[in-house]
Amino acid sequence: MPEFLTAALYKFVELPDFAELQAPLLACCESHGVKGTLLLAAEGINGTIAGPAKGVHAVLAFLRQDARLATLEHKEAWAAHMPFYRMKVRLKREIVTLGVPEVHPALMAGQYVKPEDWNRLLDDPKVVLVDTRNDYEVSIGTFQGAINPATRSFSELPGWVEREMAEGGRLAPVDGKKPKVAMFCTGGIRCEKSTAFLRAKGFDEVYHLEGGILKYLETVPEAQSYWQGECFVFDERVSVSHGLHAGHYTLCRSCRDPLSEEDRKSPLYELGVSCAHCHATTTEEQKAGYRERQRQVELAQARQQAHIGARQQDRS
Repeated sequence: MPEFLTAALYKFVELPDFAELQAPLLACCESHGVKGTLLLAAEGINGTIAGPAKGVHAVLAFLRQDARLATLEHKEAWAAHMPFYRMKVRLKREIVTLGVPEVHPALMAGQYVKPEDWNRLLDDPKVVLVDTRNDYEVSIGTFQGAINPATRSFSELPGWVEREMAEGGRLAPVDGKKPKVAMFCTGGIRCEKSTAFLRAKGFDEVYHLEGGILKYLETVPEAQSYWQGECFVFDERVSVSHGLHAGHYTLCRSCRDPLSEEDRKSPLYELGVSCAHCHATTTEEQKAGYRERQRQVELAQARQQAHIGARQQDRS
């Protein structure tokens, strides 16, 4: 049976004193055996934590003691192994980096659409459906008919929007009217910010999937689903499928791209060292360093110890 509870959470809310929250929040997590990463900024909180169920719930209760976070929502999943190796509480300019300071999701986000109503929205042929995630995430799964902006980081999305708003673009006005746009992401945070950006650009009909792909996969039966493939997640599960069951992808420890079973059959794939995506971009010296790291990981596993060199990194 799974032993560790994972909780993904975020909330856009005014936190001008966010730096003062760092130390007590870290102390609370560590005292309850909880690990993961939480980001604090003036615009809110974002992150994923994992640990014993009692400890995770204690951290959530601690956060909700702050009246500004009383309505903080989270998503739960179970894991057989601890998906994180340490606890970090980081101070950031933004809890998800868009790079457009005038966008305020707490005030400007688009209209929420519940997972059970999402299919009905997508059935509208006038809706422009945009996947706001990064290219390596989209590569393993997305909604049918979704546009892939092919970004490597979320901060590239505003540039893509600007280009697509030009004449002939997929976000260009039709008969003088901007199109109806639906946006989605893993847990909801990026599409809240991206819909706020579109509203700042004059789009009136902007929608986003409440709770993100994860809530959709948890809520909508697979037989009725418009989702195709698996969903990339920023922890050691790497990907999940319908019902939030662990997926079939692993992670390249060099470039951090998700790898399918077919990817792992490539002659350029070497466990912990390289894959077909990155083999040509690293030097032999770097590969030697990765081989030593992998050797240390395997030694730690043989001793039944965790090795922090194997940790996942957030690239959003």
